[in-house]
Amino acid sequence: MIPEPTHQSTDTAISTSARTLVAELNARRAEAHNGPNESATLAQHKKGKLTARERIDRLLDPGSFNEVESFRRHRASGFGLEDKKPYTDGVVTGWGTVEGRTVFLYAHDFRIFGGSLGEAHAAKIHKIMDMALSVGAPIVSLNDGAGARIQEGVTALAGYGGIFQRNTKASGIIPQISVILGPCAGGAAYAPALTDFVFMVRNTSQMFITGPDVIHAVTGEKVTHNALGGADIHAETSGVAHFSYDDEVSCLEDVRYLLSLLPSNNEEYPPFEPTADPLDRSCESLLDIVPSNGRQPYDMRAVIEKLVDDGDYLEVQERWAPNVICALTRLGGHVAGIVANQPNHLAGVLNIDASEKAARFVQLCDAFNIPLVTLLDVPGFLPGVDQEHSGIIRHGAKLLYAYCNATVPRVQLIIRKAYGGAYIVMDSRSIGADLAYAWPTNEIAVMGAEAAVNVLYRKQLAESADPDTSRVSLIKHYQHELMHPYYAAERGLVDDVINPSETRKTLTRALAMLQTKKTPLPQRKHGNPPE
Repeated sequence: MIPEPTHQSTDTAISTSARTLVAELNARRAEAHNGPNESATLAQHKKGKLTARERIDRLLDPGSFNEVESFRRHRASGFGLEDKKPYTDGVVTGWGTVEGRTVFLYAHDFRIFGGSLGEAHAAKIHKIMDMALSVGAPIVSLNDGAGARIQEGVTALAGYGGIFQRNTKASGIIPQISVILGPCAGGAAYAPALTDFVFMVRNTSQMFITGPDVIHAVTGEKVTHNALGGADIHAETSGVAHFSYDDEVSCLEDVRYLLSLLPSNNEEYPPFEPTADPLDRSCESLLDIVPSNGRQPYDMRAVIEKLVDDGDYLEVQERWAPNVICALTRLGGHVAGIVANQPNHLAGVLNIDASEKAARFVQLCDAFNIPLVTLLDVPGFLPGVDQEHSGIIRHGAKLLYAYCNATVPRVQLIIRKAYGGAYIVMDSRSIGADLAYAWPTNEIAVMGAEAAVNVLYRKQLAESADPDTSRVSLIKHYQHELMHPYYAAERGLVDDVINPSETRKTLTRALAMLQTKKTPLPQRKHGNPPE
């Protein structure tokens, strides 16, 4: 006869069993956390790259990460996949906090299948993107993958389709940030292109649709991975990358900074940050920074630094289309977006690239309740056959459409030149700016005085005995009649001509008044902007 077990032996058996199960759980978690093997980690570090989890630790607040589906494995077979079923399937997904605010993310683990995307891998990304959208919180992708998992065929391609569809659905609702920290090729490159911001790291990250080998086979052109789609190419030439860095640590630090300037979703406002910088601080140095002579260049960044809180701002796409500046900053503790012509580059003219850059930025600010401040010193659109044939009309119209469609508070400041169609496009009162201010150095006109005189008095100058003297006299007359600083103010197109030293006070007061602005839009499915 088997004796009845005592309560003590039963409790011990249960306790032992539970401890065994917990030990097994911990072992499995360690396996999922550590990755395939130490050599794979060393290989990643040798390339100057962090692992997926090291990147997450750098991005999120310490100890805040909550992983989702760490035990997920693929269920594919063939080509040896049935013998290789690592935990996570090559992507780490979850949520955490950045400065105490919830952020969702997914990070490719290059050590597992080269970070390639298969069915299970994609399903994890789909789930975390759906969670981010339902909660109303930003999503950050840390990209370091070899593209679609070839062994899984069309199911891998369908996985990308699901990501693209979710990128599009979330656009303008939650901030989406792509951080390229390794290869991002083929269809995988379209996901970052659909997001709000793209970060890249020099020498280790590349983006392209067709790689060097395919290009060489088809066209005979020889090009390296970095020369084709490296960080510098996309930051300076294509405009695909908004930010580029020398290392991953500084890159991820700026991702955190960017998140601090964005709301969690389109129904919230960006975080307010109290400032010790006086709202009515006088900016006397502005009188010396900006030359009154419209032909002399200057750095608009110096103006921005004097106006914003503590001179601190984050410039977006700094190296692409540098003739226009787009930046996120704070004025009086509130986040604002600045669009400004840069006289140091091409005299601050608008061209195709500058129009696209500014239009995209205006749309972003409008989507996420970020007021817009536009600083004008623009001589017009860039003339030239190439610009016309490349579509400056439709590209310039993108910026016009973006401003006309924006419902956030909009303040225009005319610093010097504001000529022709470029003046209208750069958020003039006629297209909906709430307030328009100008410095006494402003010149608002259809075109510059010299060009206007050449058009208006062509016949008179041709018949003049001394055309040079006549031209000088006519230019002065035109300037006196149509280009004096108060001409637009007298006609209600400028709300006030202000002392440059009072610009910060003027802007902060204007934006404070406009905080509760409401602009209902007509009922429609969506507009049809120029493309």
